[in-house]
This record gives sequence, C-alpha cells and structure tokens, in this order.
Amino acid sequence: MATIDRQTPTLALAHALAAAGRGLPVFPLSATKLPALRSPHRGEQPPPHCRGECGLPGHGVHDATTDPAAVRALFAAAPRATGYGIACGRAPHRLIGIDLDVDPTYGSDAAGALRQLALQHLFTIPPTVTVLTPSGGRHLWLTGPADATVPNTAGRLAPGIDIRGSGGYLVGPGSVTAHGRYRLAPGTAHLTPAPCPRALLRLLAPPPARTPGTGRGSSSGSGSGTASGPAAGAPATVARRGEGLVQFVLAAHEGQRNTRLFWAACRAYEHGFGDALADALTAAAVRTGLPEHEARAAIASAARLTSGRGGETDGAA
Repeated sequence: MATIDRQTPTLALAHALAAAGRGLPVFPLSATKLPALRSPHRGEQPPPHCRGECGLPGHGVHDATTDPAAVRALFAAAPRATGYGIACGRAPHRLIGIDLDVDPTYGSDAAGALRQLALQHLFTIPPTVTVLTPSGGRHLWLTGPADATVPNTAGRLAPGIDIRGSGGYLVGPGSVTAHGRYRLAPGTAHLTPAPCPRALLRLLAPPPARTPGTGRGSSSGSGSGTASGPAAGAPATVARRGEGLVQFVLAAHEGQRNTRLFWAACRAYEHGFGDALADALTAAAVRTGLPEHEARAAIASAARLTSGRGGETDGAA
C-alpha cells in the first residue's frame, strides 16, 4: 500500500500536467479512484443530467482537459487529490482502455481470456502503453478510429475484462490510491498507445439493437424470456454486462458485503445501467446475508454519489 503524504497531491498534479502535455485529457481523482471534486448539483432532486454545461467543475470525467491552466485550476479546487483520471474516447488519441483484472472471484485469468480471444478472432495486441495496478492487474492503452464509439463494459468481453471507452476514464500512472500506486510497466514508458486491432474493435462495438417481439431480441415465446442467472429480471444486455458485478457481490464475506455492494453499484451507475441492475444486485446482497433495506440503501447511496456524471464512468479502471 502506497504512502499518502503532503507531497502526494503535488506529484499527482505534476503527473497530470505531463499527461495533458501528451494530449490526454485529465482531471483530479481522490484516493478512492473517484473524481475528487464533488458535484455542484448534490442535493438537487431530481439531479440534473448535466455534463458541465452549467460551467462549474465537479462533473467527473466531463471536467477532463488538456489545458494546463485548467488542469491547475481543477487541482487547486481539489487540494486532497492523490491521482488523476484520463478521459477515454476523446480526441486526439481516442483512448480505449483494456482493464485486465486479477480478482480471484472472477474464477478465471483475464489476461489468458484475452489471449484466447486473440486466437479465436485472429488478432494480436501490439506493444503499447501498459499500466500496472495496485491489485496486480494491468491496463492496456489502445487508440480507436474517429468513426468508432467504444462503450464502457464490465465483463462483457470476458470475465475479469473491463473496457473503458467513450465517457469512461482510466487511472493515470503515478496516481496513488488507498490500495497503492499505479505505475507504468517496465519497457512501455517510451511507447505511444497502439491502434486497436480491427478484429478486437468489432468485439468492443455496441451490440446491435434488438426489436422487441421479433426474432432473437424478443422476450416472449416458449420460455425464452425467462432469465435464470444472477442478473435475472434485468434486460438481456444489462444482464450480460452486469454479470461480473453480481458475481462480485455474491462472493462477499461477512465484513465486506456493504463495501462490495456499494462498489459494484457505483460501477453499474457509472456505466449507465445502475437502475436496471439494482434488483439483481439487491438479490445478490441478500443472498450473502445483508438485510434488504441495507442493500437498497447502499445502492441508493451509489446512485447519489455517481449522479451528475452522465451515467458514465470508470474510475474502477
């Protein structure tokens, strides 16, 4: 675990300015990997769907900028920031983050799953910027073309693999969190983010829209609309995207149930499907022994915390 001292905010600003100088839009993060500036709309009911149009800071990834003066102003307003986020999907790099987790609760090796996908779909991951995370995972930085919008997903590509795309963010190298420091992998500091292979880009593209009541997208028919997994009751696309989060909650032991549920709910709301996954997360938490009213309260807190960010993330990466 990294030491957070009085020099940490100064170093975080220095790293953020260096990243901004390379064309990467940045904004300050707290030690929890969440945006360090509180929303100016907190307490408003219902919270407005504001992405910074009000002109005030505190809109998470939507505050991200490459302007050095603006970066300094953001960090001056967040004197306790210990790190910085890098907005994905934004010009000029249009960054795509491949977050390879090592959490044993996923029951599989995320890096191995990515290698298997590469073999199946005939692509290779080129040498690129790689950031080592405190948990032992890694973030691969790739770039996308101007004509492609990559959504944020959690576990859709494979268990343990999260994707940070348009509206999401990555924790920048040099950042310090409550769990440790993010750092560049040896031998990658001199690299620039490599173009995302076309075959992988196709896998990351949003799933095609489904027409209710017809063909594969229908929820009617002889039993085909009955969900049986942990995310039962959620729309099919949400069930797939939220399966990893539900499993994460189900793996909680006594003493970590609230924390895991809150973390998973934050990720779901940041990805834009928190309300749709709320019942599945509640059911999972209740199965671990958490009272339903406590589970609902934790999810409601996550919804309030992430409001004002446009329903998009990912401080988790």
